[in-house]
Amino acid sequence: MIRSFAFTTKGQLHSKDLDAFLMPTLLADTNLFLWLDLEAPTAEEAKMVLEDIFHFHPLSIEDCVMVSPSPKVEEYEPRNEDKFAPYLFMVIHAVDYNRKDGVFATKELNFFLGKNFLVTYHDVPMRSVAEVAERSQKGTIHIARAPDRVAHNLLDTLVENYKPALEELSVEIAELEQQALQNPTPKTLNKIIDVKKEVLHLKLIIGPQREVLRRFAAGEFKLIRAHLVPYYRDVYDSINHIGERAQSYLDTLTAILQVYLNMSSNQTGEVVKLLTLITVITTPVMILGTWYGMNFKNMPELGHATAYPIVIGVTIITTALTYWYFKRKKWF
Repeated sequence: MIRSFAFTTKGQLHSKDLDAFLMPTLLADTNLFLWLDLEAPTAEEAKMVLEDIFHFHPLSIEDCVMVSPSPKVEEYEPRNEDKFAPYLFMVIHAVDYNRKDGVFATKELNFFLGKNFLVTYHDVPMRSVAEVAERSQKGTIHIARAPDRVAHNLLDTLVENYKPALEELSVEIAELEQQALQNPTPKTLNKIIDVKKEVLHLKLIIGPQREVLRRFAAGEFKLIRAHLVPYYRDVYDSINHIGERAQSYLDTLTAILQVYLNMSSNQTGEVVKLLTLITVITTPVMILGTWYGMNFKNMPELGHATAYPIVIGVTIITTALTYWYFKRKKWF
């Protein structure tokens, strides 16, 4: 699916859902800029836009249509026979955390940012793109005055959408902490390890993404106008804060894992202690029972009528004394 929007330099929507043959004409108009959003496009649609209309560099097209494991940004300048205008190619990732599955799902968003155009490419619907497209068409806050401004709003919305995922993760970690303290089971251990793995996955996403946004915040690219650099710096600060939260979650999970191991060790110690006490307390019973259970031919004390009561009494008294001794020592 291809969505296309033409905006004036004042941020007003000029036209939308344009025919392909009109796009080169609109690109030549200095009073307009073009935003094309490709959502799960067919191979023919991708070729038409990326190759036939904009003539992007083959390497950036390849990176766009293929899944990129890591965020990145590259600057392309035309040379020799190149037909494309200067542009920035960027790969960025959105995340979503599903508590039911316990995993971070990533969605890739590709940017082609030029002086008077912005092309976005993604294989699945993205909330950040839908939100910015809706706000741009309304034109109430004039976010669509230029491609670099729209790109900033896309990045800002994408980073803001990290926060619900982080809140879900925070609730998950709090529940794991309670389980580790109150009912540490092997299932709890597996969940702690799984969530820790997902936080590490989040850090692996944020690290390169932070580096990409740092380059924008530093004003490294000429296609980003100077007065917009502070806005990109604000997005960089937000992703940096998210990275710090991810690290704090990782530290918390490490602490919860240690608590779980300590609680499990304490439970094991209590079981061993109980079994030891049972063994010691029942020792008199075992000694006397073993002694009188032997088949000796002559055991004089068994010939008396009071033999059984005496043996039973001695057994009870020695067992009670053993129990009293450990109770006094506060072993249980």
